[in-house]
Amino acid sequence: MTNETKKKYLLVISIHGLIRSHDLELGRDADTGGQTKYVVDMATALARQGDVARVDLVTRRVVDEAISEDYAQRIEPLSDKARIVRIDAGPEEYIPKEQLWDHLDSFMDNLTLWLNEQDRLPDLVHSHYADAGYVGIRLANLLGIPLIHTGHSLGRDKRKRLLARGLTRKEIETKYNIGRRIDA
Repeated sequence: MTNETKKKYLLVISIHGLIRSHDLELGRDADTGGQTKYVVDMATALARQGDVARVDLVTRRVVDEAISEDYAQRIEPLSDKARIVRIDAGPEEYIPKEQLWDHLDSFMDNLTLWLNEQDRLPDLVHSHYADAGYVGIRLANLLGIPLIHTGHSLGRDKRKRLLARGLTRKEIETKYNIGRRIDA
């Protein structure tokens, strides 16, 4: 085993939001908040660690005339040891995270196919938010590797706030898929 193969390959998953290496569109909508900056900064910082060989920040590929072509690039470098990898899942256009749930199994399938084409499998998966947690736990179980999950926000709290505003449970479930998010 060489020194390089002893170093860790980390796979960071953040499926929703428009993620790119520069000029992040913070505040474009509810899915392009600080979490996009956080995961990009975190992936770049992790790649600077001496015991890390590579960091892939995996997100959803978006091909949409209404947004920048940057989000359609399959691979985008962040640094010499970190990159953004965009995986196809669901419709090509940008959709909010609440509409991604029916496409997460497709994301998982396409991510698995992509990983099988790589020179090595990741040593660790770090997922962000419920949608990526759903994919991350399946991937970690499939590969037999550890998973770290950062929830960032809790669906239970959001459901309480929405109920307090007068929405019904059915309206909340229809619009936000809150039950699936909490279960994940």
